[in-house]
Amino acid sequence: MNTLRRHYPEYFMEAAGLGLFMLAASLVTVLLEHPASPIRQAISEALVRRSIIGVAMGLTAIAIIHSPWGKQSGAHLNPVVTFTFFRLGKVKLSDACFYIVAQCIGGLLGVLLAAKLVSNAIVHPSVNYAVTIPGATGVGAAFFAELIISFGLMLMVLVTSNHPKWSRFTGILSGILVATYITIEAPFSGMSMNPARTLASAIPAQNWTAIWVYFTAPVLGMLLAAELYVRLNGRNAVRCAKLHHHNHKRCIFRCGYRAQPPGSKHLSGDLLTLD
Repeated sequence: MNTLRRHYPEYFMEAAGLGLFMLAASLVTVLLEHPASPIRQAISEALVRRSIIGVAMGLTAIAIIHSPWGKQSGAHLNPVVTFTFFRLGKVKLSDACFYIVAQCIGGLLGVLLAAKLVSNAIVHPSVNYAVTIPGATGVGAAFFAELIISFGLMLMVLVTSNHPKWSRFTGILSGILVATYITIEAPFSGMSMNPARTLASAIPAQNWTAIWVYFTAPVLGMLLAAELYVRLNGRNAVRCAKLHHHNHKRCIFRCGYRAQPPGSKHLSGDLLTLD
């Protein structure tokens, strides 16, 4: 309970972050996919609509990652990202557990808030709480698609966040990947990479179609990315679990930047990290 007392702000920030992401995802899906929406009526091409949704959600992800709360919590917004950093030794078990619980609760609350705002529109089959389910190509294709995009996202995060010159762009590149994945990959699996995101839609929709895909493929993909990165660069190459470390917010992780000497040019602001 001592961990909860000291780190509850970060847990709340993670819950709020995924909650806002799911609120935005639900509302944007209603605007672009509900047949009564003027935007849906004006844009008949599904690829164009997906690209607009992708850009909207990519920008949302970037805004959350670069927000003051995202800078402090690390903006995982995903149980698998948290678990992968736990596996890499950057997140303590107690923090990982609280992060995952907070992410699941926050995501669900975001969808429920959207349902309050748009009422029955979110229930329509064209929206259906923005559920992530396999597309016409089947469950196998959905599994491998989720595995590939999860691998790609985690590898990008590890490569850029631990690079002196690229680390400040991790959040932006994450948003670009989200936008790209929604545009291109969504027809195969609905584009999740995130069990909490899938669960947040599945619970109110009561749609559990191939739910196992979204609890296994992202885990396998991100752990494979972490394994590859560590084998190529060594475990010590992973400095911290934050996606954005160019700030003066406290860090609750096992942070490699603590060893930075005063006046270091590389992320010197991170000397304010805490245990």
